[in-house]
Amino acid sequence: MKIIENSKVKEKLYIEKLKNGLTIMLIPKKGIQKKYLIWGTNYGSVDSNFVVPGEKEETNVPMGIAHFLEHKMFEQPNGTNSLDTLTALGVEANAYTTNDHTAYLFEATDNFYEAMTELMDYVQHPYFTDENVEKEKGIIGQEINMYSDSPDWKVYLNALKAMYHNNPVKIDIAGTIESINQINKDILYKCYNTFYNPSNMTLVISGDFNPEEMIEEVKNRLIDVKSNGKIKRIYPEEPETIVQEKIEEKLEVSQPMYAIGIKDTNKDCDKEIVKKHISIEILLRLIIGKSSKLYKELYDEGIIYSRPSLDYEFSKTYAHIMMMGQSNNPEELYNRIKKEIQNLKENGINEEDMNRTKKMIYGGYVREYNDVADIARMFLSDNFKGINSFDYLEEIEGINVEYLTQVLEDVFKEDKMVISIVKN
Repeated sequence: MKIIENSKVKEKLYIEKLKNGLTIMLIPKKGIQKKYLIWGTNYGSVDSNFVVPGEKEETNVPMGIAHFLEHKMFEQPNGTNSLDTLTALGVEANAYTTNDHTAYLFEATDNFYEAMTELMDYVQHPYFTDENVEKEKGIIGQEINMYSDSPDWKVYLNALKAMYHNNPVKIDIAGTIESINQINKDILYKCYNTFYNPSNMTLVISGDFNPEEMIEEVKNRLIDVKSNGKIKRIYPEEPETIVQEKIEEKLEVSQPMYAIGIKDTNKDCDKEIVKKHISIEILLRLIIGKSSKLYKELYDEGIIYSRPSLDYEFSKTYAHIMMMGQSNNPEELYNRIKKEIQNLKENGINEEDMNRTKKMIYGGYVREYNDVADIARMFLSDNFKGINSFDYLEEIEGINVEYLTQVLEDVFKEDKMVISIVKN
């Protein structure tokens, strides 16, 4: 087992890659009552075109199949549902699908190993029939329709559509009514056997335990499956330009909602992406964070009422900034943000402001290590991006005004900005 220690948060990461390709990551937390287990596959909504290891022909599957698979994994041949079984054990269990991975998880104070047995059993034993697949289409169809009427989801999705020409990140993770109607049990089994192979999966556990003993507990619950090799994923070419600057939709909302996006390229190597990510977090807070001059002005003028959410979302196939919130004048907010970005470029970044913001962000990173759920989910998500989560604690120190200025020039470009608005 490889051990990586970080002195800043006094945490150790134990990593072991098994012969079947499964990566196990353990972060022990002495004295913590809860344990958190998350088992993920590097398979998300954007992975609809691929070549199965050992085959030569490209496989094309309907959009939304990763999410569909996640829904179906809980159903068992005896008619029970593993989510109900886990709940009966007194643990908090769930699953989710993102653009780049799918995960199954639970948090437990008691009955951890019983819950571990159940989760690892259902993830390794899919059960799809013509009948239960058809039934699921109706359930997911209702979910798709529900989200199509959700203003906060719609304003976000529209921003992606304004930024991306071809990248499937712009399509709802659940797919469309038309795409899910093309799904059948054979397609589900093919996707499961391709992407749910141990060599494409990572299991993360955080809590109070002995790492060597926990590794054995995991191994004892694994079925005998060999690594199937690397999956060739095929994605459409994506121009660097945006599709359109503004997109507006009308839904019932108390105040107009906005999503301001800045399209970026994902050409950075893994070594630089952490440093770039931190720099964008710092710049966003300097521009429109709660302690920024612009935020105070907009708040005093009644244009915004609360701090917008600020995110840099990226994977190996896409990258963008997203600023979201409510405003009674989204167009004015958008123009003021563009003006503030230009001011920062012309007048330079204040080193004192940068250092204060770095301390705030660093404090947030450290606090994440107080919670077993935050730790496990963070290490899983970062691992699929080729990142060790400890890197954020190390890289933040080396960021200076010169590096921030370069990122500001490279990423915060007006011709890459879009605004999505949902009004009443």
